[in-house]
Amino acid sequence: MLKLVEVTDPFKTVEGRKGQYLSTRLLQDRAKMGPHMVRMAKGALPDYIKLTPYQDFCWRIMGGYATSKAADNQVLEEELLRAHMKIRAEEYYSYVVMSTVLMAIAGLVIGIGLGIVFMGLIGVAMIIRIMIAVLAIFLLPLITYFILIGSPASKAKARARDIDKRLAAAMSFISAMASADVNIDVIFKELSRQKVYGEIAAEAAWITRDTELLGSDILSAIKDAARRSPSSKFQDFLQGVITTSTSGGQLKPYFLLKAEEYQKENKLALKSQMETLGMLAESFVTVVVAFPLFLVLIMAIMAIVGGGDPDFMVMMLYVVVLMMIPMSQFGFIFVIWNMSKESAM
Repeated sequence: MLKLVEVTDPFKTVEGRKGQYLSTRLLQDRAKMGPHMVRMAKGALPDYIKLTPYQDFCWRIMGGYATSKAADNQVLEEELLRAHMKIRAEEYYSYVVMSTVLMAIAGLVIGIGLGIVFMGLIGVAMIIRIMIAVLAIFLLPLITYFILIGSPASKAKARARDIDKRLAAAMSFISAMASADVNIDVIFKELSRQKVYGEIAAEAAWITRDTELLGSDILSAIKDAARRSPSSKFQDFLQGVITTSTSGGQLKPYFLLKAEEYQKENKLALKSQMETLGMLAESFVTVVVAFPLFLVLIMAIMAIVGGGDPDFMVMMLYVVVLMMIPMSQFGFIFVIWNMSKESAM
């Protein structure tokens, strides 16, 4: 007795499973897209961004006015982003405007108070009183406004200097990890944990945030980081990463090349700084040491010989010894300290 056996077409089986396989892959890809659960470190707490009580007061009073004025101020929003100041442009502008108004009121009160105190004085004192009142009324709010409105740009420039001085060391870390065939997203994640790299670690942390918490792909996150970075060198490096990846090149040689380039630039910067310090040392000997000594000797001889008013000469000696010499010394100390601080890692 013959038994019929159904012959299964292997090509039909493959075609039948093809749709199921593709649908499974599509579901898996969709599951990976968008925000998803990320296991945080043990003991980690959410970081709530809150305004200070004074900033909240300014927002309540000037919020409507600041919203209409800061809506078109794209520069302020970009500077706040580059400075990593966790506050919206509208809230910060309301803080600036309210502080300016309060300083204007304080200046008006100071001007009126000076007018009452020096009411009976005439002549030169009257002119001085008017000048102080005008400066207090107009100059105080103007200084407050320009200092506060320029604070984000100043902080962004400080971050840019910190990034530039640490970029050579950070590139050595990146190239070392790339030599071990570590993925680019993992490289930036590990870089964000290295606090020794300062603001570069903060920039890498924002890239990791965009990829792991906001669901962006790594190239989009790097592109956004290049757009908001305050350092032109770091922007150039990130743009090179995007160009190399999209053109089919390899990142490992690019990282090694950039590490060598930044090391050479760092050596040239250190050499230039050493030359500047040498020039400052020669200027210190001439301006702070030799010149005051000769000046004091000449004035003392003139006071003894009687070539001028002795009381005036004694007063000038006090000015030179107690004011000019200490101020010049502190000036040189501040300049040298600032240069050594910028070059320190």
